[in-house]
Amino acid sequence: MAQRRSLILGALAGATLLAGCDKLGFGAPSSKPAFKGVDVTGPVFTYSLPDQNGKLRTPEDFKGKVTAVFFGYTQCPDVCPTSMAELAQVKKALGTDGDRLQALFITVDPERDTPELLKAYVGNFDPAFLALRGTLDQTKAAAASFKAFFAKVPGKSPDSYTMDHTAGIYLFDFDAKVRVFERYGMDVPSLTADVKALLG
Repeated sequence: MAQRRSLILGALAGATLLAGCDKLGFGAPSSKPAFKGVDVTGPVFTYSLPDQNGKLRTPEDFKGKVTAVFFGYTQCPDVCPTSMAELAQVKKALGTDGDRLQALFITVDPERDTPELLKAYVGNFDPAFLALRGTLDQTKAAAASFKAFFAKVPGKSPDSYTMDHTAGIYLFDFDAKVRVFERYGMDVPSLTADVKALLG
């Protein structure tokens, strides 16, 4: 089991976007998991970052809900808006249980993603979605905890850079513990099924 967990975490560390926002995915687990996504139960993934309203947030703030965490940036052309739109679809599919799902967008581009911009960005998908923005060092610490990757890719001008970053959604259970990594490209019904499994 320890070896399998190590392999899974290794896969997470390697699940990066190598060309801005290209689609990447994981291989199938060696044994059939209880979830549609990759079961990552066990390790402690954490963050301590202000939301778009300036309130410091940690996983414990969302105990009693299923939390979906995504690392991205507002100028991402495809992976980020697609993933957030999919989470909005999942919330809608949950019906009355939709309020028990909390989506969190952690920006990997705090230089350009201001609180005001982030508030408008996540609000376009759902008014209850939250964005988290820390200093660069805080963001690096959060990404390291998640075994996530991000890096700036220079553009033609200082402000035209893009960001390579891990593509996928991390699902936390009611006890604020990470349980599933949903690779980018997971269909909405499968993602919904995993959220429902955590909702019980």
